[in-house]
Amino acid sequence: MSDAAAAPFQLDPRLAADTACVGNWRLCRVLLMDDARFPWLILVPRVAGAIELDDLAPDNRTTLLHEIEAAMQLLRAVAPCDKLNVGALGNIVRQLHVHVVSRRVGDAAWPGPVWGSGPAQKYSRDARDKLLGALNQAGFGDLYAPPRSMRHHDDG
Repeated sequence: MSDAAAAPFQLDPRLAADTACVGNWRLCRVLLMDDARFPWLILVPRVAGAIELDDLAPDNRTTLLHEIEAAMQLLRAVAPCDKLNVGALGNIVRQLHVHVVSRRVGDAAWPGPVWGSGPAQKYSRDARDKLLGALNQAGFGDLYAPPRSMRHHDDG
């Protein structure tokens, strides 16, 4: 891990511009991608300087896996799907982040990847707020309760 890890966590401006904040879990900031074609969460570990999975301490890698599973369960609850896509690419935004995308046969990109499948169709304010409300009602705040022994990284 680089010396940047000593700096406080800051969300990459490109992620901030393309998403709405759902909230924070123990490790990750959870974001909703602003593309109404695909229910799509992005998990960003709140660890400054993290680019690759191995930049996380082992206990935080475990926490990340639990939070990915929780995001999958949450999306299934609010956006039934045929397949969940999970990926961490980082070729454009280097900050470590994990995409969890709810996919349906016949969606705008099916069967290909969502990336590069045309311009995003931004949520209307009402549709975005309705989905954020559904995520919270589905148990966003209590869906994942990690053991207290797992380290929490504060926002800087």
